[in-house]
Amino acid sequence: MLFYAMHISKADILARFEAIGARGENLIDIGEAALLLANLDLPTNCLSVYHDELNLITSDMSAASQGAETLRDRIGVLSDTLYKKHRYQGDMETYDDPQNANLMRVIDRRKGLPVALGILAIHAGRSQGWEISGLNFPGHFLLQLSKSGEQALIDPFDEARLVGNEDLQRIFRRIHDRQMPRQTDFIQAISDRDILVRLQNNIKIRALGAGNRKRAIEILQSIVLIVPGNGELLAELALLEASAGNIKSALAHIEKFMARNPGFAHANKLLSLKERLTRSLN
Repeated sequence: MLFYAMHISKADILARFEAIGARGENLIDIGEAALLLANLDLPTNCLSVYHDELNLITSDMSAASQGAETLRDRIGVLSDTLYKKHRYQGDMETYDDPQNANLMRVIDRRKGLPVALGILAIHAGRSQGWEISGLNFPGHFLLQLSKSGEQALIDPFDEARLVGNEDLQRIFRRIHDRQMPRQTDFIQAISDRDILVRLQNNIKIRALGAGNRKRAIEILQSIVLIVPGNGELLAELALLEASAGNIKSALAHIEKFMARNPGFAHANKLLSLKERLTRSLN
């Protein structure tokens, strides 16, 4: 059992994410990282309370997974532990509530978005040494559970239900109102950092929809720390800051990015943006 500090400063959280971004590894402690992101929004919450919940999920998974050798067995254990014992569920009624993408509030309310529940499922599975990852499926976050070369797709929004090809077609059609194209990259594993970006993007999109640029900027700043080599996200942050009148801050972000990524493939676009912003100061 691990023990954690009750509170952590914003500066320390941001420093941790900067270190995660600098390492560039695909697999991280995703449950811990999602809690730290949540703590940025809820700084007075006691972090150790939420770590206790993650530890309890780990303990219950260990007790339930004895003898769970097949993928179907493991899916059953995950469903029983996370969704039945711990009572997590997809929030169908208030799907667009920003709380559904904050892992602390998801734990408090026992409901959330597919990606937030997926992070809990990844934590639960990996706590048992299982191979589990997020998928690049558009519009609805799915998971892939693997064992000895065999794979199964599951839906974290629907109690870890097994997903087949017909289900993928139906989900895609429901979200995008068209037939799913034959693109295998939709069911390719993505990195843990990309999962965190997807989590934060949900909050950013809702903030922009509500006209809250300040909130969207704060979220983008956390995203850029997680994926510091992503020039498109950096440009989005710079443009949003400029639109809010924070031109000097936007320029500082571009200059820092260029210094850290001297071989960036699309440097000309960022340099052009920098020139436009610099002229607007004169």
